[in-house]
Amino acid sequence: MNIDKAYELAKERYAAFGIDTDAAIAKALEIPISLHCWQADDVAGFETKPKGLDGGGIMATGNYPGRARNGDEARSDIEKAMSLIPGAQRVNVHASYAETDHYVDRDEMDPSCFQQWMGWAKEKGVCLDFNPTFFAHPKAEDGFTLSHRDDDIRAFWVRHGKATRRI
Repeated sequence: MNIDKAYELAKERYAAFGIDTDAAIAKALEIPISLHCWQADDVAGFETKPKGLDGGGIMATGNYPGRARNGDEARSDIEKAMSLIPGAQRVNVHASYAETDHYVDRDEMDPSCFQQWMGWAKEKGVCLDFNPTFFAHPKAEDGFTLSHRDDDIRAFWVRHGKATRRI
């Protein structure tokens, strides 16, 4: 049985319950799905990191063959994925995907750190979602951020959250 035949059988069964599967699918395709930028590079991120930064609370390796090595490659890969995925789409950008020519700590980020993402989104007519990145940072090495017992570290992560709200 091929997929078309399987769908026709399922369609008949759902119709017996008064469900129009074609209408349900059409409605579902109107709901925007947010593709996460990290799917292009296995959560490595593009922010300029201080010397020696590694790990920081995430197990993804960022070393699969062919992963995006920079924002342009990630955006190109995302465009390809979006061309193959039906329905309305958005793109989610993590704070760790900042693109700067110098180190900007997460509590100091501002919209300028994401100009390439915003320019691309505007050019392509893509809506962006954005969120903080509470991992892969020296202040996340022990797995605690907003609940850290050290007041200074906890305050850093609160500032990061506030910075991302401004972005």
